[in-house]
Parts: sequence; C-alpha cells; structure tokens
Amino acid sequence: MIPNSIHTHIEERYGTITAIQSIGGGCIANTYKITFGNIAYFLKCGNLPNDMFIKEADGLQEIANSKTILCPKIIEFNSDFLLLDFIEQGKRNSNFFTDFGKNFALMHKHTADYCGFYEDNYIGATVQKNTQLPSWTDFYFENRIVFQLKCMEKKGLPTAELRAKITKLESQISNILLGSDDAFSLLHGDLWHGNFLVHANGEACVIDPAVYYGNREADLAMTKLFGGFPTDFYTAYSKEFPLPEGYEYREGIYRLYHIMNHYTLFGGSYYQQAIAIINQYI
Repeated sequence: MIPNSIHTHIEERYGTITAIQSIGGGCIANTYKITFGNIAYFLKCGNLPNDMFIKEADGLQEIANSKTILCPKIIEFNSDFLLLDFIEQGKRNSNFFTDFGKNFALMHKHTADYCGFYEDNYIGATVQKNTQLPSWTDFYFENRIVFQLKCMEKKGLPTAELRAKITKLESQISNILLGSDDAFSLLHGDLWHGNFLVHANGEACVIDPAVYYGNREADLAMTKLFGGFPTDFYTAYSKEFPLPEGYEYREGIYRLYHIMNHYTLFGGSYYQQAIAIINQYI
C-alpha cells in the first residue's frame, strides 16, 4: 500500500489517482504504476535511508543531461518517494543491442575532469563512496575496494583473508590500472540485464543508476557480471568508442567491486569469488 501521506500529496499535486498497480521486480523499494486518467507515473517508496530517492534522482538527471541514452524522466522526488514517468515497454528489434551499445558508448563520451561525483550515492542498498579525486587508480582502490572492505567489517562479516589479499593488491594496483587516468566517463555504475527496459519506441532505457565519473571499463565489466549482453552490444560499443589495449585483463579487477558488494549484501560464496579474482592479480 502507498502510505497515506504520499497518496494525499500526489493527489493534491497531480489530481485524482484512478488506478494503482503494484509492480514486482524491486528488491529494495516498493514500486507502483499510478494512473491519472490517461497519464501514468512510476512511484518508488519505502522505509529506506532518507536520501536514497534523492540520490537516485540526481543520478538519473546526470544521465539525462548527457543527452545520449534514454532514462526515465523525473516528475518529483524527496526523502519519502521518487516519482518518474512510466516507461511503456515494447519489444526488442533486431538492432536493439547494436543501438544500445552505441548509445552507451556515447554516454561514456560525456566526461569530467575528476573521478567520483558531487555526492555519495548507493550501489543497491550499500553506500557508494564518490569522493572526487584526480587519479582513477587512487579513486578505485580507496573508494571502491577499500571502502567495500570497511562496509563488510561494519556488518561483522569475516574478512581476514580478504584483507590480507587486498594489502598485497595495493602494491600492484598501479601496474594493473596503468594508463587508466585519461578522460573520466559518465558511468551508469550498475548496468546489468535487470537495469534496463525496452522502451515502447524500441530503444534501451536505463534505470536504477549508481552514477559517478570514472574509467568506462568499469561500467562494461559490470555488464558482463551476470551473463553479459549479446555480442552485438559490445561490437557496436567498440566501433563507436574503441577500447584501449589490455581492457580484457582489467575486467576482473573491476568485477571485484561488485562481487565484494554482493558479499556485503548477501554473504555466502561471493567471498571466495572475491579471493579468486584478487589471486589473478597478485
């Protein structure tokens, strides 16, 4: 159920709600399609940290500002809810992943002079540290790997072996990421097959971002974490924005952040997966 205070606020602002449909698929927030006559919006609400919806809205706006790839339009947001336009979904055509890969590359051409973002945000339910730094190597090691280790320890998870491995990794990280301090791309931050929709117009529409600026290889590595996208996506991406030599070698180190985050969130076998990745580099 939509909380009464949110329901009342929305009706006072936008008119009488004529239909409410609960939507599955979210593991953090409660989600609904709410209809006003022939207009539909997407509502996220729930008992979450009071800045989570604000940070998601800021990330969506950053992507929208790049004018490169579709994302939901923000209607309203505050600490209690996020209201977006409802994305009517269509079917993938034969060029869907080709166009998706090209547009994702165009988003990565939107750059900044620093790594990070003007605020911390969230990767799933975990805080994502975005302190701005001029060095990608320093940013990635401190704000991604080390910070995730601290998140694990804060939850009381076993980390002794992993901490020892990360200590060894620190002496190698500059060599592993050598040459990565070029332009810093706008990153979605959490793109996998669950974080995009097929828009009614046939284009890919990205959702649920964990936005920051950094090395674009980190974004592409995430897309491959849970089975990856079809080859057409990566071929079109590389044609639009060719990747530097050695990117395949670095994919593992970028997957490490997300594997560590999954251990922070869910525990279990992700711990040994993180160990196995680091062992490839030390």
